[in-house]
Amino acid sequence: MAASEVVGKRQAYYKGRITAFVILSCTVAATGGILFGYDLGISGGVTSMEPFLKKFFPDVYAEMHEKNSHATSNYCKFDSQLLSTFTSSLYVAGLFASLCASWVTQAFGRRTSMLLGGAFFMAGAVLGALAINVYMLILGRVLLGIGVGFTNQSVPLYLSEMAPPEHRGAINNGFFFFVGLGTLSANLINYGTQKIHSGWGWRISIGLAVLPATILALGTLFLPETPTSLIQHTDSVHKATATLRKIRGTDDVQAELDHLIAAGEISKAAQHPLRTIMRRKYRPQLVMAILIPFFKHMTGIAAITFYSPVIFRSMGLEESSSLLSAVITGVIDVGFILIAMTVVDRVGRRTLFIVGGVQMLATHVTVGGILAKQLGDHGGVGKGSAYMVLVLVCVYVAGFGLSWGPLAWLVPTEIFPLEIRSVGQSIVVAVVLLLASVVGQTLLPMLCHLRSGVFFFFGGWTSIMTVFVILFVPETKNLPMEKMDQIWREHWFWKKVVGEEEGEEEEE
Repeated sequence: MAASEVVGKRQAYYKGRITAFVILSCTVAATGGILFGYDLGISGGVTSMEPFLKKFFPDVYAEMHEKNSHATSNYCKFDSQLLSTFTSSLYVAGLFASLCASWVTQAFGRRTSMLLGGAFFMAGAVLGALAINVYMLILGRVLLGIGVGFTNQSVPLYLSEMAPPEHRGAINNGFFFFVGLGTLSANLINYGTQKIHSGWGWRISIGLAVLPATILALGTLFLPETPTSLIQHTDSVHKATATLRKIRGTDDVQAELDHLIAAGEISKAAQHPLRTIMRRKYRPQLVMAILIPFFKHMTGIAAITFYSPVIFRSMGLEESSSLLSAVITGVIDVGFILIAMTVVDRVGRRTLFIVGGVQMLATHVTVGGILAKQLGDHGGVGKGSAYMVLVLVCVYVAGFGLSWGPLAWLVPTEIFPLEIRSVGQSIVVAVVLLLASVVGQTLLPMLCHLRSGVFFFFGGWTSIMTVFVILFVPETKNLPMEKMDQIWREHWFWKKVVGEEEGEEEEE
């Protein structure tokens, strides 16, 4: 069957519609993205606040105020191993937590992992806000990381399993919309709290993370478990049927229920999910679980999100201006994520990947060229050039919000069959957090040593990932998750890897 014929028939698999109950449930669940986004924005903002640096990172603070013209390079002012450890400690903790969350999610359901994530994040926010030394501060971030590990593993799965196939892209992208909303909220809060003259502004910024964590934890108590999860860990076909009828708005759910039951039986037969995902028939999913989140970070977005206030300060903008710049990029990000949510189920995933990739590549090269020409080791750049870089960063963020931002969460969650879905999502989250940790540890040294070349570095990776999408990522729009295996058997390359279905049955 031709790929176009497959796409044309995808809409006819299941009966039902998108219901208010689904929208409400998925909105509550997607607030888990706020936790991740809020931390991304807060960690970059508070590390540019002078009272915070003076208290916990005095060496960085001293270098910022060095008057000697032959002092530290503009690119190296914030290069501190302890500062990098503060940023990356959350992601190391989240990496290990996501692996634990795989077992919890599969054994006890998606809601349990979401509830644990909210609880750990609350504890970390309180500890960080009350920190009196750097060790207490980092311990708080470790607890935040555990919360992020659990929520990032469970929330995207919850959204994909609750959504009707024809709206799965938009609903799953809601997770990343809330990530962007969390980052924007953090940037706005940072912009306000840095004006507090008592020096306690950073405590307010960190402590307000309690609010989204509380919303998630309390809201999860009232959410239904997904039908897929009910079948997987409770064997309650009756409960799964009732939930499916409620979320689809129709009593005619037998076709979807039959596919869920069949997937559940296969899942229960897979005693060792990690060993199962290593099998040849799941090779495409494993490759995507590793490379898509890897490429997402190699777009350079973490560099922009973590340290955009720091980067703008390195260029000579004042503390207030650099934080306001981060707010502007946050607004652009959220706006283009909304556009992605609107069009992803119509134009498809591949088109957005490619358009966003080209847009980010162009801005990386242009920003790198401007900084290479105008920003030396000492002094600054003109305000005109600084604001030109800000505009280009906004163009870059728009491309990311349209493509790799939301799609790097969407595509992996929808391609895993049930028997490897939980462990597959854990691998995705582990790679996301591992790369976030690596970037957190290495970006400031890279900025110091590569200088403007860091933008050409990420631009090179952006070109590689765009070619990867063109050659190896099939279209997944509108296809039910339980039928996703067919895209690999029809792909020009992956069909050679997975072989014919009959061959796989004989292997088993």
